[in-house]
Amino acid sequence: MNDAHQPRMTIGVLAQKAGVNVETIRYYQRKGLLPEPPRPPGGVRHYGPEVVDRILFIKRAQYMGFTLREVGELLDFGTMGCGKVERLATAKLGEVDERMADLRLIRRELEKLLQQCREGLVRSEWDLVRTVIARESSPDSDRS
Repeated sequence: MNDAHQPRMTIGVLAQKAGVNVETIRYYQRKGLLPEPPRPPGGVRHYGPEVVDRILFIKRAQYMGFTLREVGELLDFGTMGCGKVERLATAKLGEVDERMADLRLIRRELEKLLQQCREGLVRSEWDLVRTVIARESSPDSDRS
């Protein structure tokens, strides 16, 4: 698509529209996640509106748990297609499932601590320490 007629923006305006810092844009450029437009002689680099969407994609993918390396792989869609996307997303989903299991365990431990406090079983610092370290199961054991 020829974007010669699209509005162009400076890095400061791009950062504002994407909700990031100028240094974030420069960092993404160094990492190869964003193209660095050529600087005209004696001028300022200008970015097309599609770069805002690319930054928003990067930020959203990070929120979903992808590392910047993985984001770079996702952005390389043209050479890898959905097969690679599916492998990355499946692996990330497995990590999310593991984290959810960890969070369920933490929730049970917090509920146990609250219950023991409410029942008056935690009356000293030592009681608190024993209650917290007495896990019903370790984080490395089978998760429910």
